Amino acid sequence: MIKSVKVRVFGFVQGIGYRSWTKRKAEELGLKGWVKNLEDGSVESYLEGEESSLNLMIELMKKGPRFARVEKIEVKEENRVKGYENFQIVYQ
Repeated sequence: MIKSVKVRVFGFVQGIGYRSWTKRKAEELGLKGWVKNLEDGSVESYLEGEESSLNLMIELMKKGPRFARVEKIEVKEENRVKGYENFQIVYQ
């Protein structure tokens, strides 16, 4: 069953390739959606896909890429799947 979540990651997660890493891992797991930096220094991501893949991605995001220092992660289940066709980095 396809589900969707919004994930916000806090800590040292900008300027170290966290978004690119997230995109690569999401694509490996067959997830769709997006990832972007927020002005407060956190990274936000919208993910949709199979529940097992979402759960694995959330666990991966708790650690992040090599130089990340994840302090906290917030996961919010979304009410509906938006139907993204791919996974992209959002540049603001």
